Amino acid sequence: MVAYNAESTLADVLRRTPGRDVLAIHEVLVQDDHSTDATTQTAEHFRAVENDHDLSITVVRHPCNLGYGGNQKVGYDYAIANGWDVVVLLHGDGQYAPEVMPELVAPIVAGDADAVFGSRMMHRGEARAGGMPLYKYVGNRILTTIQNRLTGLGLSEWHSGYRAYRVSALAEIAYGDNSDVFDFDTEIILQLAAANKTIAEVPIPTYYGDEICRVNGMRYALDVVVDTTRYRLGRVGFGDGTYRSPDDTYEFKTSPHSSHGRIARLVGADTDRPVLDVGCGSGELAAVLRASGHTVVGVDQREPDGAAMRMDRFVAADLGDGLPDEVGSGFGTVIAADVIEHLADPTTLMRDLGGATGSDGSVIISVPNFGHWYPRLRVAFGRWDYDERGILDRTHLRFFNRRTFLRAAAEAGLT
Repeated sequence: MVAYNAESTLADVLRRTPGRDVLAIHEVLVQDDHSTDATTQTAEHFRAVENDHDLSITVVRHPCNLGYGGNQKVGYDYAIANGWDVVVLLHGDGQYAPEVMPELVAPIVAGDADAVFGSRMMHRGEARAGGMPLYKYVGNRILTTIQNRLTGLGLSEWHSGYRAYRVSALAEIAYGDNSDVFDFDTEIILQLAAANKTIAEVPIPTYYGDEICRVNGMRYALDVVVDTTRYRLGRVGFGDGTYRSPDDTYEFKTSPHSSHGRIARLVGADTDRPVLDVGCGSGELAAVLRASGHTVVGVDQREPDGAAMRMDRFVAADLGDGLPDEVGSGFGTVIAADVIEHLADPTTLMRDLGGATGSDGSVIISVPNFGHWYPRLRVAFGRWDYDERGILDRTHLRFFNRRTFLRAAAEAGLT
């Protein structure tokens, strides 16, 4: 329960919080963000005198104001450290109804969601009927529409502060790097989406009373649009990796004009000799080749979920050491699609690729071209930042243009 100058409302919110006969609440953590009124004293008085539900209440007063996002960070750290299963974010100003907390946590308890957001927009007309000012309603709808377009999430509301999270899901994302102010709520949604976590929504009632709004609306709108735009750019390869999933595998390019599309055409229709896919990733390219009648052997450092099912044989190997003997030889075509740029010294692997085909086979290698306008422009402006994906992928150790790539191939004995 985040609270700041909530002396007049906090006791009522605690009073309305479900008792153990309704919801198995292990602990209520009241976090006073260095209020200038008697918020802490109100919480402590309720714990000692009015706690009819016999709730286990812990009251914390921060030694300085941490901000709305900073206050949440401390609470989530506490939930992780104390082994909570589910944590609910509830505001101490009475804007959100504690009574619907069972509905909020139910999808997480059932195993159907990693995060559940209370939405005031799921039922048409209820937000305005509950007193939401017209300018806030319009702003909420506009921002939610923009953010859904940029992310593809389809939430009915991005801007509710009533939320429940599976604590194990929070432990997997870097929420500590987020803003300390109000756009924290948007950033944590983006992190959950990037980590492929399941987000659900439940309808909640809208209540607007005489609480003091501490949000600078224009600054907030700008911050959340910037955050969401960064997410969108990051998903297509631009940016510093803030919203990249730790489990992201290398992206399969479906366009016929992409490296993968062109490789599939170059392999051709000869199905008499097997194909070796080096750096096969999750196996989408192998699946395309198998559908054309090829026998495909895949090699990569680790096997992503389901990769082995998309090929005839999978071999785990550190490609920095070249191809292991168990891969074999006699392949009609050997493919290294966007692989060698990830190696500190690709020459060893490139020599092994040629050796795996014999004298009459083909080796197909693709690399990102540093001669592209994008890295040239970045360097021209004195910028050298790595991106999530693309030519300046942060995992790329070697960079090539056409001339240096052909030279590297020649040094490896390839014609």
